Amino acid sequence: MSSSAKPRIAVIGLGSMGFGMAISLRRAGLEVTGCDVSADAVARFVADGGRGATTPAEAAKDADIVVSVVVNAAQTEAILFGTAGVAEAMPKDAVFVSSATMDPDIARRLAKQLEATGRHYLDAPISGGAQRAAQGELTILASGSAAAFAKARPALDAMAAKLYELGDAAGEGAAFKMINQLLAGVHIAAASEAIAFAAKQGLDIRKVYEVITASAGNSWMFENRIPHVLDGDYAPRSAVEIFVKDLGIIQDMARTARFPVPVSAAALQMFLMTSAAGMGRDDDASVARMYAQVTGTKLPGAK
Repeated sequence: MSSSAKPRIAVIGLGSMGFGMAISLRRAGLEVTGCDVSADAVARFVADGGRGATTPAEAAKDADIVVSVVVNAAQTEAILFGTAGVAEAMPKDAVFVSSATMDPDIARRLAKQLEATGRHYLDAPISGGAQRAAQGELTILASGSAAAFAKARPALDAMAAKLYELGDAAGEGAAFKMINQLLAGVHIAAASEAIAFAAKQGLDIRKVYEVITASAGNSWMFENRIPHVLDGDYAPRSAVEIFVKDLGIIQDMARTARFPVPVSAAALQMFLMTSAAGMGRDDDASVARMYAQVTGTKLPGAK
């Protein structure tokens, strides 16, 4: 650990999740350096009292813990081993905490590559959304060596309301996260289908929301996402493309395992269709808009 009593932390990726996580780490009294491809995001973090860096390597050079909050495996690999990557810049015995959702096999490969250099890798996908990230109340699904957990503990404590320790090697956390994503994607697609179908029948969809959230057909995603439809507000809290990616990973994993996943395959097609209709960067509740467009159904906010 660095000479200061508390560990130094680098957060790579200051998007909606990463920014909130960085703020939570600062609130816990830790020294945090932020880095992002967007100079504006870094400036915002510096204005909030954090430190800024222009490259991942610069952010990581004195860090005991590097928290990577990027979109996918390819970006995570670039942060680690790409130009100005953190793998060689991190001090020996530092820990890399990977929060991106990815195929478990890739998590295992990245961990093995990094551990060969004398650093630790914690596979730590996150769940909970931007608001809970900012409150330090995420759910973290982590797996890795005892040493990686021990080294990362101060950061994990600051970022998570629930920390699940799911195994002693990378890949387990990623696999748990993919089961969550399978269900999340299916539930959003089902909720979107149901609310658009209700609108097609001329039902008062605000009343539908009230009834379903008090009934057996409710789901966390129905309760959380359908208000976006009711308000006609598709500003992305979580974008359609996230589920194009994650349900695609599920298909790859399932094909390799020779395991049928017909329900999530159907959900993937709904997200693909929504993306193809020009809504890929919009909120994932836009699947309801896609149903409405295809069927000539009017939803709130529609022109």
